[in-house]
Amino acid sequence: MNRDEAKEILQRYRPGTTDATDPLVAEALALAAQDAELSRWLAEAIARQEALRAKFRQIAPPAGLKEQIISEHAAAVRMKSRRHSLAFAVAGVLLLLACAGLFGWWQATPPASDLAIYRGRMVRAALTGYAMDLTTNSEAPLRTYLAQRQAPADYVLPAGLQHATVTGCAVEKWQGANVTLICFRTGKPLPAGESSDLWLFVVDRSKLKDAPAPGAPALANVNRLITATWTDSNKVYLLCVAGDAATLRTYL
Repeated sequence: MNRDEAKEILQRYRPGTTDATDPLVAEALALAAQDAELSRWLAEAIARQEALRAKFRQIAPPAGLKEQIISEHAAAVRMKSRRHSLAFAVAGVLLLLACAGLFGWWQATPPASDLAIYRGRMVRAALTGYAMDLTTNSEAPLRTYLAQRQAPADYVLPAGLQHATVTGCAVEKWQGANVTLICFRTGKPLPAGESSDLWLFVVDRSKLKDAPAPGAPALANVNRLITATWTDSNKVYLLCVAGDAATLRTYL
């Protein structure tokens, strides 16, 4: 998770509630605890939220409104005045509802999509957070290992990727599900200590709430990588590489 993804999640965070028990919120809060800039942003956002809440708490019906309505309702001889009071009461209620609606609209920031969060997390794993569980240049033992770990092993490689050199695999996690990570080499020189610069993630389609419909891969830049995401049968594929769209398309 990067700083922008954490901000999207923390925009809806309410201190003192059960929000912090949500895994994504907990991860974003953990990142804020380590990131000074994100920590300052979060503190300012919470302060703005509390200030706005305080303003809404100050809104109250006019003094004596309830007593006035009850009294005038009982006095039939003052029917005209009673109707006026009821209209005034309705106006007060509408005002309160409008304020509540405004507050709800302010809080209802559209959440980051499930797919966007998944893509960001897998890219972060490719760049910084994985170690190959199995090192091999052969695909057969790789599929056997993944099947044993109950990770997607019946994936279908795109034509361009079939000519890339496989270097191994790992099993990542996404909301309790196993995600297959297959590592490749493009043939370019690699920094010391690195063995791959092309990554393919495969997850069951049912594990993503907004999995893309079958069709052409959707390209997106995430951190330092260019990514392609597509659905084939019951799997969602995410291919990542450093470079531009033209570089990525050679592996599709």
